[in-house]
Amino acid sequence: MSMIPSFFGNRRSSVFDPFSLDVWDFSSSSQFPQETSAFVNTRVDWKETPEAHVFKADLPGVKKEEVKVEVDDDRVLKISGQRKIEKEDKNDTWYRVERSSGAFSRRFRLPENVEVDQIKASIDCGVLTLIIPKAEAKKSNVRAIQISG
Repeated sequence: MSMIPSFFGNRRSSVFDPFSLDVWDFSSSSQFPQETSAFVNTRVDWKETPEAHVFKADLPGVKKEEVKVEVDDDRVLKISGQRKIEKEDKNDTWYRVERSSGAFSRRFRLPENVEVDQIKASIDCGVLTLIIPKAEAKKSNVRAIQISG
């Protein structure tokens, strides 16, 4: 199943679908308070280059120690973590609180052509970047068969 509307009928295919619903984390409002909802919806860009799959996630104010990146046996990439709530001083008067805090988690099913043991991760200026190299295409051993007759 795909999040892309089906304008061309309900055709199923064996083609890799990165928008497969079975691994997306959708959080209900009862699980997360309203003030954390913006952070729960962590924005992630995913692009494919000839050499790798590249993920970029906006994680403003999150330290690298607060982020966890995992890949399970089914090639599901999970980016999770938590941004701590700022300590409040009882003498402070708050007029507006818009920055969010709390836990976040996003999951993506990776295609079969990736090298999950060679992922490179970095965080700079609040942006987590993951580079997942592609596996070299396996050369098929096609052998010509002589037909006798």
